[in-house]
Amino acid sequence: MDFAFLSSTMVTLIRALPTTLVLFSLSILFGGMLALLITAMRVSGIRLLSGFARAYIFVFRGSPLLIQMFLVFYGLGQFGVIRYSFLWPFLREPMVCAVLSLALCTAGYTAEIFRGGIRAVPAKEIEAARSVGMSGFLLVRRIIAPIAFRHALPAYSTEIVLMMKSTALASLVTVWEVTGVAQRLISQTYRTMEVFLCAALIYLVLNFLILQAMNLLEYSLSRHRRPFAPGLRA
Repeated sequence: MDFAFLSSTMVTLIRALPTTLVLFSLSILFGGMLALLITAMRVSGIRLLSGFARAYIFVFRGSPLLIQMFLVFYGLGQFGVIRYSFLWPFLREPMVCAVLSLALCTAGYTAEIFRGGIRAVPAKEIEAARSVGMSGFLLVRRIIAPIAFRHALPAYSTEIVLMMKSTALASLVTVWEVTGVAQRLISQTYRTMEVFLCAALIYLVLNFLILQAMNLLEYSLSRHRRPFAPGLRA
């Protein structure tokens, strides 16, 4: 095995790592914010809003992410109202299109994860909070949101890992992240196995770090469920 080539390939791919991390971070950030809005519409009880949220979730969970990305990258410019608007200087950029498509897609999945967390909140917790005068935003902030997030966290961590792997699709719309640079190296060197092994190792390390961070967050949010050790003060 050519270790000199592997080391040079790893260095080249690591240089593309910031692009992957920016793409991932922005997609998770905007997708999470949109998911909160979709979740609120889904559980609002207002038929029109709930119907829109159902349709959004159905479309973005039911169609392939690759097709969504192509539609955003190649399709938005077909509409004159977009092409001649102030948005076009941003939407013609591959990075913006990749972030937008990833965020729209993950919002559909994350909204259902959050909705499942909300449904897992025990009714007696809500009734107890209302009995002491909590209502509205205070009830959501102090009772519903913390419990729902703890229930949703395991599934949400899986969605985050899937989003990290989905950033590899951005190379198909000319975003030169890790996978895109790997494909360019292969076209130059014809050494598919070594290049993709290096790329896979980078993704494995990233996903390991993400899972460790999510496990730590879940552990810190579940202190009340740990068995009490005798001899320790509460």
